[in-house]
Amino acid sequence: MLTPYKLRQLCCLYWLQYARKVYGNGHRVLNPTRYFGSLVTFSSNVVGHGRYIGNLLHHDIGSPTVTYFHLAARRLCTNSANRRCWSCGSPAPSFFCPSCKLVQPPAERISYFDILDCEQTFALNTQQLQRTYLHLQRSLHPDNFSQRTSKEQEYSAEQSALINKAYRILLKPLSRGLYMLELKGMHLEEGTDLSADPQLLMEVMEINESLAETRSQDEVDSIGRSMRERLKELTGQINTALNKGDLQSAKALLAQMKYFANIEEKVKDKLSELAESA
Repeated sequence: MLTPYKLRQLCCLYWLQYARKVYGNGHRVLNPTRYFGSLVTFSSNVVGHGRYIGNLLHHDIGSPTVTYFHLAARRLCTNSANRRCWSCGSPAPSFFCPSCKLVQPPAERISYFDILDCEQTFALNTQQLQRTYLHLQRSLHPDNFSQRTSKEQEYSAEQSALINKAYRILLKPLSRGLYMLELKGMHLEEGTDLSADPQLLMEVMEINESLAETRSQDEVDSIGRSMRERLKELTGQINTALNKGDLQSAKALLAQMKYFANIEEKVKDKLSELAESA
């Protein structure tokens, strides 16, 4: 089945002819292997759509002239159908206008997964997520626009804040899972879940009491290890449930994860407290 993510990859092929126009020859962007599974040669003598795509399909993996176009292609493909540049009126993608190269305002109704170039899945590659985040922040940080117009400064600040928020939400499994439920119109209620298993609630209460009373670092470390194991187990179960489309099970498992993630944070605070009092 042709998923939206795969369709976006195919659309990128059409837009790649504009990558050199946007970023110039020799500009090093992100590694495109996530789309094509190999390195791509992007030489300055490539002209025309057909020859450019041919170059992509008949690439030289060992070539030292490889240029990474991932961000250019990605930005030209994301949510650009009805967007126009606020300055020149050209069709504009999410971050920069390909014609006048000015920073654009944040796109409306765009998911955090699209912002950070991720497939919408619970089992994210967090290392790739971090690399994308750092690159976007380097490109769009407000300090880069301190000598530009007030509108460009405003848009870069908005884009930077949005990227920060997207990264914060997608980085941790709990917030990522809750966001995926939110995209499906489901929400996890705040506070104690009255529908939770009473045995689970009793277990959580006992762990919290033990953590509050102990003054032993070994005991705190033991609780921390236990929580990490529980969270790892829950992460696998949530991923399975979401992949099956079983949102109710995913919601119940995320409620459990919320309890244990809260205890994990308390473990960190307790360790800091013990270190300060030592």
